Amino acid sequence: MGATAIAIPYVVFVWWFSTGAVLALVGLAARYPAAFKWGTAAAFVAALSGVAVSSQAAEDANAYCAFTCAILLWGTVEMSLLAGWITGPRPEPCPRDCTPASRVGFALQAIAYHELALIATAGLVFAVTSGAPNRLSWWTFAALLVLRQSAKINLFLGVRTLNDELLPQQVRFMRSYFAKKSINLLFPFSIAGATAATVLVAAAALGAKSTFDGVALSLLASLIALGLLEHGFMALPMPVINMWRWSAPAEPAMATVAASPAGLPAPVTPLARPVLAVVPAPPQAARPMSAQKTAAALARQRLEEQFRQAYRQSRADAQAQTITGLTASIATGVDPNTTAQGGVP
Repeated sequence: MGATAIAIPYVVFVWWFSTGAVLALVGLAARYPAAFKWGTAAAFVAALSGVAVSSQAAEDANAYCAFTCAILLWGTVEMSLLAGWITGPRPEPCPRDCTPASRVGFALQAIAYHELALIATAGLVFAVTSGAPNRLSWWTFAALLVLRQSAKINLFLGVRTLNDELLPQQVRFMRSYFAKKSINLLFPFSIAGATAATVLVAAAALGAKSTFDGVALSLLASLIALGLLEHGFMALPMPVINMWRWSAPAEPAMATVAASPAGLPAPVTPLARPVLAVVPAPPQAARPMSAQKTAAALARQRLEEQFRQAYRQSRADAQAQTITGLTASIATGVDPNTTAQGGVP
């Protein structure tokens, strides 16, 4: 009973954490491409091996192991798409002037190789678990495949909220194939199908005759319910992508990368430190003035100029009179220092 009780919180945690972990790891793909590819390949092989081993026994621990390995296997294939390794023969944005039929063709060409990789991986899981007592890995992978295809088609036809803000740069071209509408004709059928599947599997889990069946069916029912929840997110009036905002890598700051000879690392121009700049006010003369203010200023300038000219003229006349008086005194022989009575002051 304890193994069944933790099935729902376990699935919720794995669903939330694995989605964020995939986004966080894809953010490192451009920085460590070789290590990331080898790590993804190793995780794929390890997950497939875990599927094979866990399928050999119908035990509670094997149910959790099979479910977890199927999720890990799915995540490795998804990382190959989000990192831009396995996309399609035409991984480019959708042309703006294409017809609806051409849009379908372009969308298929954009991710065709990835869809084939998912189908091939599903075939591997089916082959590995065929005839085994524990086939939860196969049912988990199949549920993920059906739910994801339904979500992709609904995004293509148009939904209210796309929740595509965290798509890595390598696959941003896929956003051009998404449409934004209030609802599409397929969406109600997708909701109805996921709801029916959730109810049927949950009912089977409640009526399970063994603990293993109860745990396995509870894990599967919880996963389908979360797929139904993801479809519901598309109809909400607001995005819910903030639940995985912690996993998104920070956008790189714009820096100029100079070209360098082959074999040498390209130097990166260091980012300029932010400087607080104060924009000076325009000069007084540059500020627009009304016609009245302009006329008043010109009139004042004319008056000031006339006053200065009159002042200069008066000083010049005074100096001229003084010179004339001195010249006349010298010519008559009179001492200019004497008074009118002839005395010396």
